[in-house]
Amino acid sequence: MASALITGGTSGIGLAFAQEFAARGTDLILVARDVARLEATATELSGIHGVDVEVLPADLSVREDVMRVAARLEDPARPVDWLINNAGFGLHSTVLDPADIDLHAKALDVMCLAMLILGGAAGRAMRGRGQGRIINVSSSSSSIFTGNYSAVKAWARTYSTALALELHGTGVTVTGLLPGWVKTEFHGRAGINASKLPGIVWIEADKLVKRAIEDAEKGRIESVPDAKWRAAMFVADHGPRGITRLVSRMLTASRKKP
Repeated sequence: MASALITGGTSGIGLAFAQEFAARGTDLILVARDVARLEATATELSGIHGVDVEVLPADLSVREDVMRVAARLEDPARPVDWLINNAGFGLHSTVLDPADIDLHAKALDVMCLAMLILGGAAGRAMRGRGQGRIINVSSSSSSIFTGNYSAVKAWARTYSTALALELHGTGVTVTGLLPGWVKTEFHGRAGINASKLPGIVWIEADKLVKRAIEDAEKGRIESVPDAKWRAAMFVADHGPRGITRLVSRMLTASRKKP
């Protein structure tokens, strides 16, 4: 039976991935900090779908914890078929405030360094077996310039493509997922008020993950959830950079600290 290791697998997009894989009969390894929530999620998913769910408590801002997860990915006795590099959090903060330095450092640890370490571990193990799939969760913010969050997600996007090219021809595929506004608890936990956004910009998490899995199975290097976000990403990537900078400046100004 196939297995999927999902970081940040108890909430948001990560939980949606866990639910989708469990519904397909895929065994799970869930990684998150909250032990009680991990165990509750594991009990629920195994009870509903009858899959094996392993819990792996880890704080991915702590190197020792990251290395434990990497070791699990490279364990030859327990091969992992899918890695969903999803753990992360929103950064509703300015790069100018010295009080936010620790938060930015944690963001780099969780959403860049941990992704690099775990992607490398999974890539080596999967390459040795000649098969496997990795999905790295980036963001549509990777194509604009809204503070450190855009910078972090741009790194994730570039890293994902670089890893895909390194593994080309090995039987291992790597897909960067570029979601826009997804209906999860993510924005509320980051302190972002998204209540005034029009309904058209939103996408359901289950639709997002189904499309991501389909794209990964087709070997696509990037996955963008639907037509409106694919159009937005195309404009941001290929349109006049002056317009992208102007939009980014407006978005940044709207959330500056007083």
